Amino acid sequence: MKFLDLTKVYIRSGGGGSGAVSFRREKYIEYGGPDGGDGGRGGDVVVEAVEGLNTLIDFRYQPHFFAKSGQGGMGRQRTGRDADDIVMRVPVGTEILDEDEETVIADLTEPGQRIVLAKGGNGGFGNLHFKTSTNQAPRRANPGQPGVERTIWLRLKLIADVGLLGLPNAGKSTFLAATSNARPKIADYPFTTIVPNLGVVGVDGIEFVVADIPGLIAGAHEGRGIGDRFLGHVERSGALLHLVDGTAADVVADWRTIVTELEMYGEGLAEKPRLTVLNKIDALSEDEVATRRDTLAEAVGGEVMAMSGVSGAGVTEVLRALRVMIGRDAAEATPEEGDAPWSPV
Repeated sequence: MKFLDLTKVYIRSGGGGSGAVSFRREKYIEYGGPDGGDGGRGGDVVVEAVEGLNTLIDFRYQPHFFAKSGQGGMGRQRTGRDADDIVMRVPVGTEILDEDEETVIADLTEPGQRIVLAKGGNGGFGNLHFKTSTNQAPRRANPGQPGVERTIWLRLKLIADVGLLGLPNAGKSTFLAATSNARPKIADYPFTTIVPNLGVVGVDGIEFVVADIPGLIAGAHEGRGIGDRFLGHVERSGALLHLVDGTAADVVADWRTIVTELEMYGEGLAEKPRLTVLNKIDALSEDEVATRRDTLAEAVGGEVMAMSGVSGAGVTEVLRALRVMIGRDAAEATPEEGDAPWSPV
C-alpha cells in the first residue's frame, strides 16, 4: 500500500427536495383541498476517524464525495424521502483543512470522531403548508435548499508515542526493524527511507508506537531534502529519539544540524522531551565510543546514551529510557509479558 499524507478532496452535500403542489380530488369529496407534501432533506457529507488506516491513498483515486438530493414531495400529504449521508472514513490523526491549505476546520485525534463538513439542504414546503383560513387553495410550494459545495484538504499526522529523528543513514530504520516487526527499507546510501514507517515496540511488557520519518539535512526547513515534509508526523509524539551516527566525522555538528532544523520548523518540536543516542557503536572501539559520547554529552548539556541497532548493544536501556519519558510504567506489564526485556511486537 502506498503512503499518502496530503490530498485534495471535493465535497458537495445534497440539496433538499422541492415541495409539491397538489390537490385532493376524489369522487364524492366536495372540498378536497391542498395535499402537497414537503420535500426530503439532502444528504450530509460527514468525515469520521477510524482505526486500522494509516494512509490517505484511497482519496487519491476517489477525490469526489457528492451526497444525493432529497426526494421531492408528493400528493396525498406524502413527504419526500431524506437522502443518505456520505461518510468519509479517514485515519486517526487526520486534519481537515480549508481550500487555502492553512485554516484548520477539524483535527480528528480520537477513533469515532465525526464532523459534518457540508450539511444537506432542507426540503421545501408543499402547498399543504401554506393553507390558511383566507387562502384555502394555495398554489405555491417552496423549492428545497441547495447543497453546500466546497474543496478541502486532508492532511495526515501519524500518532505515535516516540518519533525518530536523525540525518540520513543515522540508523533509524535499522533500529525500528530490530525492535519491532516493521520492515522499512534499509541500505547503505542516504534517503533510503522516503515515507514514514510505524512500528510497535515492546520493553518490559510495555508496548508503544515508534514513528520513523525520512532523514533531515541542513536547510530542510527551507525545502531541501524530503524530511521536513514529514516532520508533522512527529508533532504528536510524546518524546523524540535523536540518533547520531557514531561513525560520523563530527558527531556534534550532526547533532546540531537536526536541533537547528527542529527550532526552525517550530510547532513546539524543539521543546519536546528528547533522548540523544550515539548509534553504530559496534563499528567503534571502546575508547572511541567513550570519547565521542563525552564530546556529544558536553554539547547536548545532558546525558547521551550509546547503542547499536545492528548488534543490539544498549537497545534495551534506550527503550527503557523512552518508556519512562512517555510516562509508561513497567508495573502495568503482566509477569508473562515482562519475562523478556524487549522484543519486536
